[in-house]
Amino acid sequence: MSKDIQTPKIQAVCKYLRLSPNKVRRILTQIRGKNYQEAILILEFMPYKPCKIIKKILESAASNAVNNNGLQKHDLVIKQAFADEGPRLKRFQPRAQGRAFPIHKPTCHITITIG
Repeated sequence: MSKDIQTPKIQAVCKYLRLSPNKVRRILTQIRGKNYQEAILILEFMPYKPCKIIKKILESAASNAVNNNGLQKHDLVIKQAFADEGPRLKRFQPRAQGRAFPIHKPTCHITITIG
């Protein structure tokens, strides 16, 4: 009977970002399962807009681990990284002959869990 050592759930969440959840998920799949240093390097050199925001969230999660749980940054591994859909901003684009076409501006919630 061996007991698994429970590691604390350390996470950082950012809500209501004006980013498409599909485009954010594309980046999160690249860093999921990697260690902290490797993930930061990957995010630094990717050319996409959400990378800067995801990097900030990851750094926040690492700070939570160091300050609240006394862990070292070089020991951290990204356990979960996902993006949920937030509410859509609904706007209208005026078109010819008095018509209006709807525009949906997506938002997302990013959650990164490390251990």
